Amino acid sequence: MIKNLRRAAIAAVLLVVPFLASAPARAHGRAAETYTVPMAAAVHLLPLAAEVRDGYQRTSFKHWNAGKHPTDGCNTRAEALLSEAVDRPDVLPGCRLSGGRWWSYYDARWVTSASALDVDHMVPLAEAWDSGASQWTATRREAYANDLDAVTSLVAVSAASNRSKADQDPAEWLPPAVGVLCRYVSEWTATKLRWGLTADATELEALTQLADACPGTTVTYEPAP
Repeated sequence: MIKNLRRAAIAAVLLVVPFLASAPARAHGRAAETYTVPMAAAVHLLPLAAEVRDGYQRTSFKHWNAGKHPTDGCNTRAEALLSEAVDRPDVLPGCRLSGGRWWSYYDARWVTSASALDVDHMVPLAEAWDSGASQWTATRREAYANDLDAVTSLVAVSAASNRSKADQDPAEWLPPAVGVLCRYVSEWTATKLRWGLTADATELEALTQLADACPGTTVTYEPAP
């Protein structure tokens, strides 16, 4: 069954890729292309490769850095929290956040304290390392770990849900909230495509099955510079 689904999805890729919807975008003063692809086609754009964890250290990905506005005193984590707040918190000296309200979509709960949130890397740092980031420069790994230019890369969620996820891919962990799987898989796939990361066979099989369950979902991504 899975093999048949893969054959159909690959055939869809051959038909869809020449007609990828794209729109010009601007980031850091450069022209960029944003692509929107049906989820099944997007999954099969992911290169297949075995994962390699050798040499991984979390410190290989410098984070959090000074963020997009280095002079404002807020690091990437704080900037992500400010961006994702449903009710914006007050910003106190030293970029301490007071008040505010966030929706943690992984577990469908409201969070009213910044200290109770984690800013999750949609594709965890260890998974990124396994999927090709081990070959990157330190500068590129830092850019990945602090990516505020794509809404899919970093997500504010409850600390409990993020720690439940840990470094697992969608073959191993999915959000427990009802009705969010298509969004999650779309954002996971978008992040991998943005950064040119690979998927192993088990992950690709899981993504293929999930894409089949989300026929109307698309994946939008802009390749990272």
